[in-house]
Amino acid sequence: MSFSPSTVRRNWLFCAVLLVGVVLRVLAMVGFRGVLWFNDSYDFVRIADDPFPHPLRPSGYGLFLWVLKPFHSLALVTVLQHAAVLGLAVLGYRMLVRDFEVRRTWAALAVAPMLLDAFQVELEHLLLSDTLFTALVFGAMLLLAKPGEAGWRRAALVGSLLGVAAVTRSVGVPLFLIAVLYLLLRRTRWPVYVALAVTFALPVGAYATWFQRDHGRFQMTGVDGVFLWGRTAAFADCDAFTPPPDLARLCPYGAKGDRPASSHQIWEDNSPTGWSNGRAFDEETNARAQRFAVWAIKNQPLDYLRVVSYDFFVRTFSWHRSRYPTVGTEARYHFPTKPTARKPELPVYGGGTRGAVVYEYSHGTGRTHVVEPYAGVLRGYQEHVSVPGTVLGVVLLAGAAGIVWRRARARTALFWTSGVALLAIPPITVDFDYRYMLPALPFACFAAAMAWGRRRPVPAAPEAESAPAAPEAQPADA
Repeated sequence: MSFSPSTVRRNWLFCAVLLVGVVLRVLAMVGFRGVLWFNDSYDFVRIADDPFPHPLRPSGYGLFLWVLKPFHSLALVTVLQHAAVLGLAVLGYRMLVRDFEVRRTWAALAVAPMLLDAFQVELEHLLLSDTLFTALVFGAMLLLAKPGEAGWRRAALVGSLLGVAAVTRSVGVPLFLIAVLYLLLRRTRWPVYVALAVTFALPVGAYATWFQRDHGRFQMTGVDGVFLWGRTAAFADCDAFTPPPDLARLCPYGAKGDRPASSHQIWEDNSPTGWSNGRAFDEETNARAQRFAVWAIKNQPLDYLRVVSYDFFVRTFSWHRSRYPTVGTEARYHFPTKPTARKPELPVYGGGTRGAVVYEYSHGTGRTHVVEPYAGVLRGYQEHVSVPGTVLGVVLLAGAAGIVWRRARARTALFWTSGVALLAIPPITVDFDYRYMLPALPFACFAAAMAWGRRRPVPAAPEAESAPAAPEAQPADA
């Protein structure tokens, strides 16, 4: 997309939104020099220092950091993450207008949340896998939905992007199934399915083989059972239902109404899972946690549905944010007034301490420098400009209505189901977290825009009554 004067005039709304998006990210770079830190960040940096399959979370983002390690620059990571979202917005707008025949105003509104939401800008500045994951899955679905026959080459690229996304965040695995269903709706030829499946399986299978070599299990992580235990720890009632003797020690502490958030119960110092910094859960603990979770769900299926439904329908689509899952966790999603307190002496799984692994990667302390007045401008902006959960819910309803009543149903459904999956899978398997909402936001917006913002076809001009009739074609052998 060129930015000539005529192009800017025709696309003035998008250009204005894009300009504001660029300014916000420049303010983030100069107002918060370096990166913003999250507890998971140190594990990713440890992977980047000396790559290995991490037992608690997929290592795809750590490998991305490893590629950038020769530059020893945390600022470079944030620049690339901000640039990736800006690039997605430009590409998405161009495809909406040219490929999906969406009116320019609707297309600009569809990419506006990605560019202007303050929590999105802050997430891009965090050293977390979410921005890379969003770029991979959203880019894959844009490519898959592009008009024209989906040949095996395009399917191979889509499969590769989804495969890399799956080893970046495991929630990306179900999106492969959505891509297959989309191709079934389009009645695609069998070589396309083969190309998609093979290129998806290559990175996923290679990663699982790598994990098996180090941990003895052919899988992506070693915490699927522990995470599901955390989900059921919100409601499991060991007083009303007696667990098997070997699982009794996994009963969560406290009365049901007074327990911490599901995900937080996993990482507490006194957690029944036996968690401690710098250590992983062994195979036996993970297997027992999974058995406990299945036992709890079988005994209390309605409680499980109640917890999942509350997180999906109430927490996700509430107008106001709450301090969930903990005050400290939710605070990490706000631009800080001072550098986030860190504990550089804490051990990191794989060896070393937080301070040591950061120094090896960046040749510095990695401390965030908060620079005023730029930081203050962003903090003020964040108080007023973001997409409330209720608005996200309305956008999803608009997309769902479009699938029923509008054209381009298959493409609309592709984006809509991808967005819903990204929102629903965490509450079903682990817990709700506000940062899990942001990768789903562009999918929801694109589904609504493709359903309701398409240009109406221009009717063909009627032929003039006085125009002479065209002579009939003669046979070739006349």
